[in-house]
Amino acid sequence: MKYKHLFFDLDHTLWDFEKNSSESLQDIFHQLSLADHGVSSMENFVDCFIRINTKLWDDFDRGRLPHSYIREKRFLMVFEELGIACPPNHLEIGELYLHTLPSKKHLLQGALETLDYARESGYSMHIVTNGFTEIQARKIASSGISHYFENIVTFENANAKKPDPGIFAYALDKANATHDECIMIGDNWIADIMGASEFGLDTVYYNPAGLKFDQNPTYDIRRLEELMLIL
Repeated sequence: MKYKHLFFDLDHTLWDFEKNSSESLQDIFHQLSLADHGVSSMENFVDCFIRINTKLWDDFDRGRLPHSYIREKRFLMVFEELGIACPPNHLEIGELYLHTLPSKKHLLQGALETLDYARESGYSMHIVTNGFTEIQARKIASSGISHYFENIVTFENANAKKPDPGIFAYALDKANATHDECIMIGDNWIADIMGASEFGLDTVYYNPAGLKFDQNPTYDIRRLEELMLIL
């Protein structure tokens, strides 16, 4: 067994962010009767949010803005893009989203089978995420995967975010592991793959879209089940 410790990203790697986010936004659309406030299409509302949110998180990963900016601005930006006067309670809508989202439980296809295989094979597993500690803990609990992981490393408890080497150093210290015992598995090229690689870790790029970059990860997979062929 080449590796002993598996470091997993959470959102978009194990936890189905798109599906869970879409469900949460649909709940909010109906709960707050947004159609009565000028949001004519639930689909446009969901698509617009996911597009804006993805761009904001990419900017966060690149160090261009703080977490607080995402929380404060994303729904304001959604209403602006939809051409609708922003409701004065847009921050409350954001809080409702943060309350609703972590209660969703959808995992990506192959996640449970892969986690079961890794546990049965004797690997120690850990989460390394740029998400908020409380929010990520609720996501993990809601989706029923808490028991797989020894440590949940977040940007808050590590005081560093991917791709900063500090979060990977913190994760290795918590796991009492050495570089050559660990591999990072994630979907984000900059945060997960480049960050871990520059820290000296092997990487598995979960890459369902088949994206290409100038550098190569240690492994490149389209489906999570392919991880079982690597481990």
